[in-house]
Amino acid sequence: MTATRARLPDRLTSRRGAWISLGIVLLTFVALLGLFSRIDGPTGNETAPPDSESSQVSALLDEFPNADEQSVLVVASRADAADLSPADVAALEDIVPALDAHTGLESSGPTVSDDGAAAVIVAPITVGADNAETAEIIKDLRAEVAGHAPTGLTLLVTGGPAFGADVTSAFDGADFTLLLVTILIVAVLLIVTYRSPILWLLPLVIVAFADQLAGKVTGAVGNLLDLQFDSGIISVLVFGAGTNYALLLISRYREELLVDDDHRTALSAAWRKTMPAILASNITVVLALLTLALAVIPGTRGLGISSAVGLLIALAAVLFALPPLLAVCGRRVFWPFVPKPGANAEQGKVWKGIATSVMRRPWLSLGAGVLVLAVMGAGLVGTTVGLNQVEKFRVQSESAAGLEVLGDHFPPGESQPIFIVANTAEAESVLDSVDEVDGVVRAHPIGETTDGEFTKIMVTGEYAPGTPESLDLVTELREIVHDVPGADAAVGGAVATDLDARAGNQQDLLLIAPLVLAVSFIVLLVLLRSLVAPVVLLLINVGSAAAAIGAGSWLSRMLFDQHALDLQVPLLAFLFLVALGIDYTIFLVHRARAEAEHHGTREGMVRAVSHTGAVITSAGIVLAAVFAALGVLPLVTLGQLGLIVGVGVIVDTLVVRTVIVPAVFGVLGDRIWWPRRAPADLTQPPAAGR
Repeated sequence: MTATRARLPDRLTSRRGAWISLGIVLLTFVALLGLFSRIDGPTGNETAPPDSESSQVSALLDEFPNADEQSVLVVASRADAADLSPADVAALEDIVPALDAHTGLESSGPTVSDDGAAAVIVAPITVGADNAETAEIIKDLRAEVAGHAPTGLTLLVTGGPAFGADVTSAFDGADFTLLLVTILIVAVLLIVTYRSPILWLLPLVIVAFADQLAGKVTGAVGNLLDLQFDSGIISVLVFGAGTNYALLLISRYREELLVDDDHRTALSAAWRKTMPAILASNITVVLALLTLALAVIPGTRGLGISSAVGLLIALAAVLFALPPLLAVCGRRVFWPFVPKPGANAEQGKVWKGIATSVMRRPWLSLGAGVLVLAVMGAGLVGTTVGLNQVEKFRVQSESAAGLEVLGDHFPPGESQPIFIVANTAEAESVLDSVDEVDGVVRAHPIGETTDGEFTKIMVTGEYAPGTPESLDLVTELREIVHDVPGADAAVGGAVATDLDARAGNQQDLLLIAPLVLAVSFIVLLVLLRSLVAPVVLLLINVGSAAAAIGAGSWLSRMLFDQHALDLQVPLLAFLFLVALGIDYTIFLVHRARAEAEHHGTREGMVRAVSHTGAVITSAGIVLAAVFAALGVLPLVTLGQLGLIVGVGVIVDTLVVRTVIVPAVFGVLGDRIWWPRRAPADLTQPPAAGR
């Protein structure tokens, strides 16, 4: 095994082997890209578990006649906020024939609100086969509405299909923008890190190629396994993790160049010495992501599997494409600061000074670090989870504006009615039960299946969608209709989907979070072969993750007026913060253990910080900035995730890895490696009589 490990990096970096390796990598890339070039990623966006009651109702609704017909709402109000005049209402009535001619279906209305300040026209449309096709239909309808808008009136097209269309349209060009911003961020930070006009290009090109390949391969995997996921997060992970691996490898390569005349020998040594840490880091995140395969929320499950595939591609690119490229370029790629043997003044003086100070007063340093995390974690107080439809988008859309006008002048539940599907024979009994429920404005049947077996009942609620009262109403309706004998009634609709999504995300958090911790613990256990170190380091990581979520949620409230976190944010933030935080733990502690074999535990940690402080900080800043790039996307979910992970990675880099972990090593000393003997003891022959 050792011989194999030795031969592989030598072959990757030798004069002939480097060119052969690059050729193999290039051919593999072209072949795979060609194989998957025509594949587009999945487009589903189900938010509730497939076996939830709302999902079952959605499937039943597809069995009703004209299931492809859904209604949009044309909401009218005066631009000057005055009440609608009889002339305004008459002008709206004149629009209806034009809408019917455009859609080929019969509209109803206008219905004027009780306060006389708004009116609504219900316009059925035939939706497309997917969201993109529906978006084009809504675009044409809005153009038709705008062409017939009466003077002085503002007309907004909203409702379920319009909202879905706006979601799709909001992402037009967003992935390209994210990719461009990500590349610019990585490029700038690599230039600052390497202070070379050439070197930064190499890891950036390799990771960019890995990202392109990952996009196609994950799309194929998604289609094969029927997954749903956001490709933007996968790009961020590939760029962030891939760049981190490259930084670690190149940093060690620079170190080896300071003691070795032959750059190929130095590069081979750097590969051998960093590969265990990079591999352990990758395996930790990949296994943590794969735990999401057990999630009940489709988007969460799909993101875990596809992201794991993307990170494996990033790992392969850095380990097998970057070394031969560096070998071909040689030592001069570091120009103008070319590392040469004997030219090194002591490296990492600043980091060594910090680590020495921490080690001198470990208890004080530990207390200060924990206090910082506690202050950040205080942001968890007052944090709530769950955004309504309007709040989920960073950029205001026409459908969201229409929902706000509708909610201001009509019963708030009008925009998102609740649907009940029941056996037709007991439909009247269900209606009688529903009419008695507080918070129901009205309920009436609106259709039957072709065979007459099921009846669809539409319920308009009194409460705004997404509020606790609306969710409680769905729960109460379910309890009541389930008790109607023989009805086999089920409650669905947008509000019911929201309720089921909340329950599903909570279930995922309670299941996945312990599994992520278990995976991280096992990797640390295998890598460090200690019981104390994995437990202590994992507790530190959990504390750091909780602090970051608290700080991020507080910043969301204070800076962006986002009163709650979106449903998926707590789980995904926890997973990324713990798994990626373990990355930096592995980078640092793996080096500390190697140094401890010759210098003892405390001095070994000081040396580890001095050697890895710069690269871990650079890697953390890159990863934080890349996650922050998610803020360019229109979904608040991704912006919140980027903010929390970005803050967490920065704090993890500057406080946890620089202060808290070294302080813990200073407090515990050799006991950190229990039950094994200290690494320095393992290199010494046993004393006489032992």
